[in-house]
Amino acid sequence: MSTPDESSPASTVIHSARLVSGFDSVPDAWVRFEGGRVAERGLGDGWRAALDPATSVTDASGRFLVPGFIDLHCHGAGGFAADEGDEAIEAILAVHNAHGTTRSVLSLVTASVDRLAEQVASIARFAARDPRVLGSHLEGPFLDDGYRGAHDPALLRAPDTGAVDLLLAAAGGTLRQITIAPEHDGAAAAIARFVDAGVVVAVGHTGADFATALAAFDAGASILTHAFNGMRGIHHRAPGPVVAAMHADHVTLEIINDGVHVHPDVVRLAFSGAPGRVALITDAMAAAGAADGEYVLGSLEVVVADGIARLREGGSIAGSTLTLDEALRRTVVECGIPFDQAIAALTMVPAAAIGRAHDLGRLDRGYAADAVLLGEQLDVQAVWSGGVRLV
Repeated sequence: MSTPDESSPASTVIHSARLVSGFDSVPDAWVRFEGGRVAERGLGDGWRAALDPATSVTDASGRFLVPGFIDLHCHGAGGFAADEGDEAIEAILAVHNAHGTTRSVLSLVTASVDRLAEQVASIARFAARDPRVLGSHLEGPFLDDGYRGAHDPALLRAPDTGAVDLLLAAAGGTLRQITIAPEHDGAAAAIARFVDAGVVVAVGHTGADFATALAAFDAGASILTHAFNGMRGIHHRAPGPVVAAMHADHVTLEIINDGVHVHPDVVRLAFSGAPGRVALITDAMAAAGAADGEYVLGSLEVVVADGIARLREGGSIAGSTLTLDEALRRTVVECGIPFDQAIAALTMVPAAAIGRAHDLGRLDRGYAADAVLLGEQLDVQAVWSGGVRLV
């Protein structure tokens, strides 16, 4: 499998496609990639004018051509976790690339602050040479014990200036997202510090009520980590953080649509309550693309049976074994979400959530040459990242 390098790909043309990008659906479309970017797009036979002997040509034959999928929340795959170093990250990316994900934010579960600093620094070095990795997501340690899910309670803590500054320095500008429970001491100052540093703050693993969550969103938090999971549910007199996120129109709601974390009717509720603001994520752990069995997530033992990951002790759901193509199929087929909206939830919405709406998530001129060719059953048949064909 090739690794994308935005300075090296030769010209590529994909033609005769049903192009779905940015809520638009265009039949008999073509795109041309050069230098890792979308150089041109059009309709009909116009692609022939730009051909030269070095151009790679793919006939889509009426299949769907969509932007590459962007996963904001991915812990692992192929038997590996994102905290295990370069070879593990390569294996993780290979699994998710094969399922249409062209860019990933690598997520880290709760550990000591010193250990997390080492892990974000490692991901930063990898991201510097491989654009498939957009940076890191710290899902902890600033979480609520009562809603901790698959996080080690012994390592949870309140944020303080020293911890925040250490993590920011170690990431070197590549910390894309951090999940915080906003109800605890130090959280407000931490949210402000991370936002000022250009890090997207997510509310999650939290016991916050509606007002507290809304205050965090008003203070600059802009993602709800795996909505409905690891937080208070919706009650008619106590709407909780999900409704707060729906209310705050700058907030993106992450959804794990694996048939386990969220009921299909509740997925529909999210798309209805936050139109254009749902990002489908995997929250995948090491067992994605691997066999059932015993795994470790951070410092906790996990048992995966029938593709469902749960902590050995306590039975809490411990991430997923989901891939984004499966999330797409479930969203369209089981949940009845229109195809263009489901594609947006995999592409332009997550791109916007991390400040990359200008160059990721669409197949428009100047955008990254990331694309997925899908068959009639929404199966992945080809993948390009940075103009390089990976599948």
